[in-house]
Amino acid sequence: KKVAGSLRLDLAAYRELEAFAQLGTELDPATQRQLDRGARMVELLKQPQYSPFSLADQVISLFAGTRGFLDNVPVGKVREFEDAFLRHVHDEHPEVRDALTKTGELTDELAGKLNKIVETFKAGFMRKIAKPAEAAVA
Repeated sequence: KKVAGSLRLDLAAYRELEAFAQLGTELDPATQRQLDRGARMVELLKQPQYSPFSLADQVISLFAGTRGFLDNVPVGKVREFEDAFLRHVHDEHPEVRDALTKTGELTDELAGKLNKIVETFKAGFMRKIAKPAEAAVA
């Protein structure tokens, strides 16, 4: 609840804005940011058929999305980011996932750890996805 508290309202607002944006009107920057985040959140909520995420993995993914860490990740790379990030947490920071599984609660301390983990991982991920584009230009 702490991570996804406003998710339902945010997604409803996103759907309304998406329909409005299709009318071809020019959008202000705040509205465009809201549309962009909504598109990323929709991507995060998709799960492979017959492979549901654990509660801990859902919390970790939604944490990254709702806190704005994916705002500058290309929409087409959100699933790749999510898969790689969850693997990273499983392999390098199992204590975070274990704490979420055990308590079912995202404490302020755990949120602080997760913030640092996402920031560090995202920096490496963004460098990695930028390299193929740089190589194509050279």
